[in-house]
Amino acid sequence: MARPKERDDASDTPVRAKMLCSAISLFNRKGYAATTVRELVAEAGVTKPVLYYYFGNKEGIYREMMLPPFARFEAILTDFQKRKDPARKTLVGLCMEVLALFTENIEVARIMYSIYYGPPQGAPFIDFDGYHSRLLDTVRQLVARGMKNGEFQKKDLDSITWAIMGAVTVAMEVQLSHPERALGPKGLGRVLDLILHAIEK
Repeated sequence: MARPKERDDASDTPVRAKMLCSAISLFNRKGYAATTVRELVAEAGVTKPVLYYYFGNKEGIYREMMLPPFARFEAILTDFQKRKDPARKTLVGLCMEVLALFTENIEVARIMYSIYYGPPQGAPFIDFDGYHSRLLDTVRQLVARGMKNGEFQKKDLDSITWAIMGAVTVAMEVQLSHPERALGPKGLGRVLDLILHAIEK
């Protein structure tokens, strides 16, 4: 079997993108386990050797759709951990960026939820819990910083952290399941304002 092709050839982008879009569509309609390589190539209008050339196998195409959004997620967390803005501004900015990333990758998020919450499908392991824990830790650190520098009252750190996490999670899950009722950034901003106003000095 051919090895996956390196990603630095710009001329390959349309073929690769078409195959990824087709795979996302199939995994959402049928589930990862039930989707075959034959169906993947038929949906994309390519041959099996083309899939093997770009991704190696079905597992490779799954990783390819999952890892870039999570790499961006890691970059967002690192960026906001380093920011020196007031804690409130940094917290709100972080939550908005996370919601925007989720919304931009909503169909990949749908697959992630089906893999995480649904029956086992044999998909390659991706540490979804680890990513969630890193977001939780980042929010907690920013709340603690706000308490330390006098922006926030020194209240129950864990409860405040979970309140903020709950707001972000609800915004994402409503976007996923009921987009017609989605909070969007404005709605999330209003909820965060309520939470943060309650702890500001």
